[in-house]
Amino acid sequence: MVRLPRLIADRPSSGGTWRLEGDGDMAGGRLLMDVRPLRSSPAFRRLWAGTLLSAVGGQMTTFAVVLQVYTMTGSAVAVGAVGLASAVPSIVLGLAGGVVIDAVDRRKLVLVTSGCLAVVSALFAVQAFAGFGQVWPLYCLVVLQSALAAVNSPARGTFLARLLPPEQVPAGAALTMFTFHFSGTVGPALAGVIAAGWGLRTCYLIDALSFAFALYGVARLPAMPPEGGGTRPGPRAVAEGLRFIGRNRVIGGAFLADMSAMLLGMPYALFPVINAERFGGSAETLGLLTSAVAAGGLAGTALSGWVGRVSRQGRAMLVAGAIWGAAVAGFGLTPTLWPALALLTVAGAADVVSVVFRTSVVQVATPDRYRGRVGAAEYLVGAGCPQLGNFRAGALGSALSPTVSAVGGGLATIVGAGLIALAMPALRRYAAPTTTAAPAARTTTPAGTTAAPCETTTTPDGPQNDVAPLHETL
Repeated sequence: MVRLPRLIADRPSSGGTWRLEGDGDMAGGRLLMDVRPLRSSPAFRRLWAGTLLSAVGGQMTTFAVVLQVYTMTGSAVAVGAVGLASAVPSIVLGLAGGVVIDAVDRRKLVLVTSGCLAVVSALFAVQAFAGFGQVWPLYCLVVLQSALAAVNSPARGTFLARLLPPEQVPAGAALTMFTFHFSGTVGPALAGVIAAGWGLRTCYLIDALSFAFALYGVARLPAMPPEGGGTRPGPRAVAEGLRFIGRNRVIGGAFLADMSAMLLGMPYALFPVINAERFGGSAETLGLLTSAVAAGGLAGTALSGWVGRVSRQGRAMLVAGAIWGAAVAGFGLTPTLWPALALLTVAGAADVVSVVFRTSVVQVATPDRYRGRVGAAEYLVGAGCPQLGNFRAGALGSALSPTVSAVGGGLATIVGAGLIALAMPALRRYAAPTTTAAPAARTTTPAGTTAAPCETTTTPDGPQNDVAPLHETL
């Protein structure tokens, strides 16, 4: 007689999760996205839900700005200037914003910056309703929006490791990436429908209203001052943060691996010319090429249930980067559309897995007093390197050929991942810490909140020396 497994509870008295008997720790054999952080942390759940809804509104504004600029000017250069207006403040203010994040209560800072971003979205709506008919107000608002986001986004990033135990950080990072890809997929499509039916002004207005959800999620968080006291803002604090990144082989290696993959392998600038040369040049196929990467990212997050069980997260990040490079190189060699779309989907999935592991490594390996400055540096890497990578791809494609640019860039990405693995063994050996609760009782903080029991973190290899200068490993 076949014995059917019973449904049993993990820690039922504490509201734990349910699993099939015999699954044990391998209940994570599931591929679907791990949603334990949403169940175990009400604060993270509220923050995630508010961010998801607000991110959809943000993508609607991004769509509306581009369409409004093009409608008013008919110029591709004017549309490209929107990207420039967005990138420059991020690069200029990024590191300075990190110092502010490490100096103040991050919850209050995000409340202020999110409130200001809501005002900016409202001003987008005002100019649309007023019908100014001029482009410069849009550029000014984009600059202001980007400057606020350069502080808001890294500050939000510090919440993850404060709200979740280390073993749930990869799942939390995957859920965060899901909001990015979901909003990037749904937001523009929804904006197109709304703009066609009710006009661009409605897109802006919906975005402004959607900030209410984000503000609610942040307002319900506990106070988030930097642990150990905040740093004093100034150039010295910026230099201190850069020295920390430069001396930490794990964090510096994670940044270097991501920079290598983006600078060498980013293929988006090649899509129009490859589409024209191989796939007929229609707008529909060009859209498919672009959306294939996004679809892969969405699938990668939806099927990310396994990432929390990977202990060698640095190694996994390097492997994912190499898969990204191999898929880009394969795309460069493919003469037919459907294999090209399949390879770009694989590339998108590998990219999101790499980002999830990078986020996990950086969040857990960074002391809280540095998280703002390290997060700001990570934001700069994520904002700047893909753009530089696209420039490299386009320049090389024009000088030689799109095939050489894509294949060479993909192969160089694989080589780069291998060299980083050899030169930076601390990243290759980095193991996710495990958390065990000490028997100490809960305590009450001066603010009247309940503090969790003391926790200790260990790795399979014990303590790791990860603070040697980067230049000693290169």
